Amino acid sequence: MIDLLVRHLQDALRPAECAVAHLTGDSEAGTLQHGWPPGTPDRTAIIQLMVRRGPTLVVEGLEALFRSAELPTPPDIGGSWILVPITARGRATGGLAVRGASGQFTATDLALAEGLAAQASIALESARLVDVHDVGRRSWQDVVDAIAPAICIVDKGGSIRRANRAFAALVATPLASLIGRPWRGFVPTEWLADLERILEAEASGGGGSGREAELRTGDRTFSVSAVPISSTERSTVVLLFDDQTERRRLQDQLIQSEKMSAIGQLIAGIAHDLNNPLASVVGFADFLSELPDVPPNLREPLSVIHEEADRASNIVKNLLSFARKQDRQRRPTALQPLLDATFVLLRNQLMATRVEARMEVEPDLPMPSIDGNQMQQVFVNLIHNAAQAIASTARPGTILVRARRWMDGVAVDVIDDGPGMSESLASQAFDPFFTTKPEGQGTGLGLSISQGIVKEHGGRISLFTEEGRGSTFTVQLPCGVGEETVEPDALPGHPAARLRILVVDDEPHILHYMRATLEAWGHSVELAGDGDDALTRAASEPFDLVITDLRMPRLGGREFYEELKRLNPASAARLVFSTGDTVRGDTLAFLESLSRPYLHKPFSFAELRALLAGVPKASGSA
Repeated sequence: MIDLLVRHLQDALRPAECAVAHLTGDSEAGTLQHGWPPGTPDRTAIIQLMVRRGPTLVVEGLEALFRSAELPTPPDIGGSWILVPITARGRATGGLAVRGASGQFTATDLALAEGLAAQASIALESARLVDVHDVGRRSWQDVVDAIAPAICIVDKGGSIRRANRAFAALVATPLASLIGRPWRGFVPTEWLADLERILEAEASGGGGSGREAELRTGDRTFSVSAVPISSTERSTVVLLFDDQTERRRLQDQLIQSEKMSAIGQLIAGIAHDLNNPLASVVGFADFLSELPDVPPNLREPLSVIHEEADRASNIVKNLLSFARKQDRQRRPTALQPLLDATFVLLRNQLMATRVEARMEVEPDLPMPSIDGNQMQQVFVNLIHNAAQAIASTARPGTILVRARRWMDGVAVDVIDDGPGMSESLASQAFDPFFTTKPEGQGTGLGLSISQGIVKEHGGRISLFTEEGRGSTFTVQLPCGVGEETVEPDALPGHPAARLRILVVDDEPHILHYMRATLEAWGHSVELAGDGDDALTRAASEPFDLVITDLRMPRLGGREFYEELKRLNPASAARLVFSTGDTVRGDTLAFLESLSRPYLHKPFSFAELRALLAGVPKASGSA
């Protein structure tokens, strides 16, 4: 543009010198000078003078003007001059300076120069505004392209006015191909109805802005909001697509975790409610089985009662052990009983999915030092996964659990004849949150948690699988030296001393069973149906042992203990709790804080005998 202006001045005025200055910034320092012949003196001062004075026609030299403006006078400024500023929006943005070759310039020449300067001013300002617009457009594009949510601006005709790269990636279309085209041609068809509804609601102006909808496509979930671009132009709407897939997945996992926590509490409540009647059934089954004069025709029914009571008792104990949050305690553990208990837990599920489970345990296996509850969680997860894999084939199947020696430890194989896995799926099997199960049937955490548990024990889990030919998960565990466990049968028998015992429980059948059993063993037994009654007697009478339930109406076991400790510390030191509620953390913490033994309902004769064997006779008791 400046070159064009200079050519017009040269053609119209035939000057000796012609220069144009354009201020590129807000001060005269940033100028673009054009038109000074090579080798001529610097004309910056002339340009400054021209910009300050406005349109000026000088007949003979500029010396007087420079002196009046207190500017340094450049050399060689004689002759006739035309000085015209270039203005935009009332502000000088540059100027032109022309010196005549011969003779003097006239007012007509000045008017011509002013006209050319005015045209140049319009052209330069237009160019500046185009640059500003381009910079603003690029800045807007850079900003919205940096935003993770997909943005699409839709006008009242349904055409895309603008969009960012995230939206272009979402609809798998180049950004340049979106502008000006209908949005309906790019989004998934299952989204059309919901998007049209929120766009129509915004265009009508009924009921505020920021309308939202949840849209799904494949395994991805988006939250879409529609906001009018301005309060006066509601027909042009900004659609904001926020990918909620990861957030929803985490929410689902949190919900699943809360469900599992609730199930754990439910198990705890059910187990506690079952433990009281089971304590009576197990106790009387043990009691009757030891009577020498039981009629022969009752021996077999009594044996069945005893076995089924033990089975029910073991099921409850397994549930409690599985649900209980405990400090991690590792000790040498025999695998056969642990796997037996695991099979009991999963018996119903395996039957429902038509899965036959078999177990093979090598004789005389070494005992790994493990946390039984944690390792049972691993085996439950592996067998559960194998059963679900077989169920997906809609045919019966078989799971073989095989425990064997492995180097200096043991290995447990869980082998199924299910569908197996491809190599790509097998490589992701232990990744957190990876699952091949349908939505709502798995969190993808089971194998990763199991792997973490086994690694904490110094072992590892390996997978061998082939598509169409089943899978084998192998748990390898080293053996360590730990504390020796004492089997119930090895515990001492009846104590030699005859004990005076107070039994406190709100269940009449348990009181009956305890009295019959303890008196048959030669002890003196007193009964109390609640903590209030027991407190009065235990505080004033000598007892060798006080066995109290933990959860009772009126005065509970914990409160009974605290009051007894205040009234008679010696009697409180002889108190033992019996309870079926050790899942709750506060209960378990309280019992362990006493550093005293406790009976977990339903307890066996062996456990009760072991307790009595360690009780010293109190002085003063009969």
